[in-house]
This record gives sequence, structure tokens and C-alpha cells, in this order.
Amino acid sequence: MSPSLQLTDALTATCSQTLRQAVNFLLGKQHRDGYWWADLTADTTLESDYILLELWRHPPVNGVWNPPTHERVGRAVRSILARQLPDGGFNIYAHGPSEISACVKAYTALKLAGLPYDDPHLSRLRARVLALGGLKAANSYVKVNLSLFGLYPREHTPSIPPEGMLLGKLIYEMSSWTRAIVIPLSIVHALNPQRPVPAGFTVDELLAPGVPLSFPNDEGFWSWRNFFLLTDKFVKFWERHGSKGLRRKAIRRAEQWILERTRYTDGLAAIYPPMFYVILALDLLGYPKDHPDVLEAEQQFLNLLVDDERGFYFQPCFSVVWDTGIAAYALGESGLVPDHSMARATDWLLTKEVRRRGDWSVKRPNVEPSGWYFEFANEYYPDIDDTAQVLLALTRARGTDPVKQDACMRRAVDWLLAMQSKDGGWAAFDVDNNWQFLSSVPFADHNAMLDPTCPDITGRVLEALGACGVKHGHPAMQRGIEYLKRTQEADGSWCGRWGVNYVYGTFLALRGLEAAGESDREAYILRAGEWLRSIQNADGGWGESCAGYAQNTYVPAASAPSQTAWAILGLLASGDTISGSVQQGVEYLTETQRNDGGWNEELSTGTGFPGVFYLQYHYYRHSFPVLALSSYLKARGANGADRL
Repeated sequence: MSPSLQLTDALTATCSQTLRQAVNFLLGKQHRDGYWWADLTADTTLESDYILLELWRHPPVNGVWNPPTHERVGRAVRSILARQLPDGGFNIYAHGPSEISACVKAYTALKLAGLPYDDPHLSRLRARVLALGGLKAANSYVKVNLSLFGLYPREHTPSIPPEGMLLGKLIYEMSSWTRAIVIPLSIVHALNPQRPVPAGFTVDELLAPGVPLSFPNDEGFWSWRNFFLLTDKFVKFWERHGSKGLRRKAIRRAEQWILERTRYTDGLAAIYPPMFYVILALDLLGYPKDHPDVLEAEQQFLNLLVDDERGFYFQPCFSVVWDTGIAAYALGESGLVPDHSMARATDWLLTKEVRRRGDWSVKRPNVEPSGWYFEFANEYYPDIDDTAQVLLALTRARGTDPVKQDACMRRAVDWLLAMQSKDGGWAAFDVDNNWQFLSSVPFADHNAMLDPTCPDITGRVLEALGACGVKHGHPAMQRGIEYLKRTQEADGSWCGRWGVNYVYGTFLALRGLEAAGESDREAYILRAGEWLRSIQNADGGWGESCAGYAQNTYVPAASAPSQTAWAILGLLASGDTISGSVQQGVEYLTETQRNDGGWNEELSTGTGFPGVFYLQYHYYRHSFPVLALSSYLKARGANGADRL
């Protein structure tokens, strides 16, 4: 036997042992009801906003702020300070630089909570804010929140008029998450509160000297940006002199929209920002504090809080369906999991299928409801990515009612096919949500005004459709292939919208193309594989920084288990099963596995809003290596018995 074959056989044996330990670890995390659920964590902005919310809920008395939740506020302060960077600022992803909006939010929260002006933490943070351009450089949502308390001039914040509710289906041309944020916020903005702050409290010291507060326009006079800036001036005039009756009608329409979408869900859109603004909106609308809708809104928001031995932090939402879909698919691929464990996961997932119409049905009114959402409950917002991932899991497991499962899968496949956009790709929640000019609206600087199609979701959908038996020649598959060809970067990679970043997009595109029947000898697929090999780290792993979103190119980082697994999966899908890069990647996973069968990972590898908000999925580091090692062993010809 040649040395290279001996090496491969030894690696296969080691890989099998690593996989078995990883499977046992992940199985040990399964909830008795069948699901997997890890914390989903982000940055300090959530804790900072929480302190501002407490100021809203419990205003100062005689100029002194001493909320009944002061002990919890104190824990929030300690949580924020624990993440302060050496330069005094706060970042928005692990190992990232200080970011202005996070810094301004933290400064406001810490000062509100009682840190004196000359406190070293606050002094260093203030210097960092000014070095980053001052308060003016923060995003619109920071300024809007401060304006609610008179801490930033209202005239220099973007208008968010509720009259948009009266303009037909215009609101459905915004992304679902933006829609869910701005509708309650439009009520808050229209009612123009000036909530009290502690006596003498201000953040004027964060204003950089000589910097005007007016909206910037870097697109020129004849531009959509200038059009919307002029529109903003008109709206501000309308707010002073326009029809009060029309405004009241718009506010009531927005109120009705919100209340409808807080049913069958864990809060509006089941994500932190809309849930935050719903509390404010209901308060301003005059709902008493003991009203059921108010109590539910506050409870749903506080359910996102982790305050125990793990620490003090808010989750932006619950990722339970997503975690379960990935874990179940990875474990099913391993062939090492007892049937009853997979059946429990399958049965639980089937209970989460959406069977009522949500916002997606505005553009697809004649499509039977199906699909899955991300959280425990979010009936109005099933998403395409979760639906594809759950379908992949269901192809690897059988529940206790096969007839029910088959019918559910057929509905979900039909729903996915119906949700394909005109360009051949798939987006997250909506169809053809791509009015690019809306990104020039002044409050669109959260970088997520739209929900356009993207390569990562398109690749996963193609993989799911292929796994569910959709033929290679199906028109939807062919259109998806053409979409991926058009969106490939010049270097051979694909951008990842919902995961960091080019490694994520490339692995999913390649797996989708493989499932759609594309030959791995195609030049563009070979180029993608070569790109993955070219960015491998010296230790055999792969790592990528969130900084790539700002630079529009791949930015290397220290190796991470999830990103290494993605690269291995991408290479395998490109037809590379034997290169040194693949073997070294597998070796990296075997060598960095913990004794308990899991892996450590520090990087933020999930994407919320590119350039604005990033996520750490704490099961990515465990689930994706299981999938990668299982796929590698299959590619090497090792069946389930061999792996045992």
C-alpha cells in the first residue's frame, strides 16, 4: 500500500472516531421534545437599548431616575462594561473594531445608569466616539431613539410617517423585518413623545465640534437620495400643517396591522427591534399598563433575556427551528443516530409547519400556506431558508406519521417553488423584494431595507429541492443554476448574505449546483473550488472576518470549526474529495475537537444586517463539523457500519 493510501486510511479512521464523539455530543443536546436550541448572541447594543427602554417604562421622579428594576439595570451595565475594548469602544462582532453606533448606545446607557462623567470607562468611550466622528456619525435608529427623549434634535432625524399604511401595498416592498420595525416606530414618531430624562442629563458632549447635523447627500442633486431628502422635508411640513384626520386614520391602520401580527407569534416578527417598538407604541396609544396586549408585549420582550449563570444578555430572537433543522440534517447524514431520536425531531418539526397566510401571501395570494419560521412561533413570517433546511432534515429522518410527513413535505416543496423570484434566485421572506431606490430613504442606513435574492439561500433551496426529488431539468432548477452563474464573483466565490461570508455563500452555492445536476467539471465550479483552496489557513482550517462586508472582498481570520466545515463541504460538492486541502481541513477538525466531542469558536459567523449586525449561532460549531465529517466519509466510501 502506498504511503498516501495509508495516510488516507488513517485519516478515515480518525475521522470516524471524531464523528462518533461529535454525534454523541450533539445528541446529548437534544431536548426531550425533540428539538435543538442554542443561545443566539450578538453585541452590546441589545443591552444598551434595554436600559433606554427601562427609562421609558419607569421615568424619573423629580429629576431622579431610580427604576424598580435598578438591580437588573446594574447587571446590564456590568454586562456592557465586560465587553469594552482596550481603545474604549465597543464592536459589533467578535475581534472587530469599535463601531460608532454601538459606542453611542453604550455611552448613553452607561451614563443613564449612573456612571459619572469622569468615570474612566466613560471617558475612554467618549474619546472613542469623538474619534469615530461623534454622535452625527451614528445610524438613524440611534438618533431616532435619542430624539424620543429630547437628546437629539427631532428635525435632524428621518421622518417615519404612518401615512405609508395608506399607500396600498407599498409597505410590502420593504423587507419583512424593516416593515415590522418601521410600522410601530411610525406610530411612536407620529405621536412625537418627549419623554423625561434625569435632571441635567445630556449627551451633547458626543457632538463633534463643527460637524453639521443635516442629512448627508453623497449621491448628487439628481438622485434618489436627494428625492427622499426633499420628501423628508415635505413630510416634516405635513406633520405641522397636514390633515390630522388622515394621520389619525394612518395611526389606527398601523395599530391594527401590529395587533394582527402579534397573534400566533412570540412577539411582532419574533425579533428584538419590532418587539421593542411595540412596547413604546402601545404606551403612546394609551393602552393601560395592565392591558393584555401590553403585558404580553413586555413578557415576550423579556423572554429574550438571559439572566443566569451564563451571564446577562438579550438574544435578538430564538433560533430553535433553525438549530433543529441543521442538527437533524447533520445527524441524519451521519447514519449513527437511533431512529427514535430522529423521529422525535421530525415530529416536533412537523408541528411547526405554517398553515396560515402571512405577509408573503400579498405577492403569492393563490399559494397554499406552508414553510417554517426561525423561532418557536412566528406564523406570519415563514422564511425560505428555514423551509429549505427543514426539508433537508426531513429527507434524512422519518417521523411517527409518514403520511402526514409526506403531505407536509409536498406542500413545502410547492411553497418553495412558488417563492422563486423573477431573477431565478430566492430571498429570505419575500418575492421580488428589490426596489433598490428604497435603500436611499434616510432611515435605510441599517443596510437591510430590502430582501433581495442571494446565492446562499438559492443554493440551499436547490439542494433541498433536489433532495426532495425535483428533477434536474425542472425550470425552477435551471433558473436557479443560471442565477448562481450570474452572481458568481470574479475570483470564483459567492457572497453569503446570511452567513460570513464568501466561504458561506460558496459552500451553499456549490452544494446547490451539485444537487441541481451541474457537472463538477464545469469551469466555473472548478474555479470556485480553487478559490476555496487558495484561502485555506496554514493550520488546515478556514476562517473569515465580518470585515469583508465593508470591504466587499474576502478578509481572512483565524480558523473556525464552522467555517472550516463549510469549506470542506464546498470542496466536496465541487468534486474534490482527495486533495491535500480537504485532508488538512478534516485533520483540523479532528485535532481541535474538545474531549466532550464539541468544538470551541469565538468568531461571529452569522449575519443579521451586513455591516450593521452580526450573530453567533452557538451550535454552528458543532452541527456543521458533523455534516462535513459525514460527507467526507461518504465521499471516501465509508458507510454507516464502517463509521461505527
